[in-house]
Amino acid sequence: MAADVNLWSDAAHATRYLHERKQLPHRLEGYDALLEVLPGTLRRVLDLGCGDGEVTARVLVEHPATEAIACDFSAEMLGRARERFGDVPTVTVVEHDLDGRLPDSWGTFDAIVSAFAIHHVVDERKRTLYGEIFELLEPGGTFCNLEHVDSPTPELHEAFLVAIGKSLAEDDPSNKLVAVETQLTWLRELGFEHVDCHWKWRELALLAGVKPS
Repeated sequence: MAADVNLWSDAAHATRYLHERKQLPHRLEGYDALLEVLPGTLRRVLDLGCGDGEVTARVLVEHPATEAIACDFSAEMLGRARERFGDVPTVTVVEHDLDGRLPDSWGTFDAIVSAFAIHHVVDERKRTLYGEIFELLEPGGTFCNLEHVDSPTPELHEAFLVAIGKSLAEDDPSNKLVAVETQLTWLRELGFEHVDCHWKWRELALLAGVKPS
């Protein structure tokens, strides 16, 4: 897909995704796998590309005392997330484009999570972003990325689209997909340990790593 295309600033595109998300096969399994990989105790968590706050909300159900920062660059998503967490003083929703460096002013985190967001930035930025995530994690902190990943063959990619009710003509040009093993290699090279793909269904996968203690 074109490296400079990202449709997520368009409100209609974001709204359409939220509607289609409900029908995405095995999505809830991915969320459950993410929650299982998180540390048992969470003081602070960062949600990158938070959308309407779906993942942050699920984390808070399991860890209600956690302080969270949830960031996104879509005005539509930010509005929905702020509405969802308006009465939750432990959650701060901030505007941030993942193409830009993660601010040191946010502090450090016991876990950094993301769901179906990082694949919208170009590959060089993905790897650099993973390095910034490593720096913002506390020692022993966990990075969990529930992600849309590349298929090994064009035929498998088309089969994935069919499985989610789409055709090649409807493929999102914002997607910049990378294979699971490539991303796991990046994480290991950056210093993460216990790096693994903990769950996968076709092009949906949970990638995770831990910053050494």
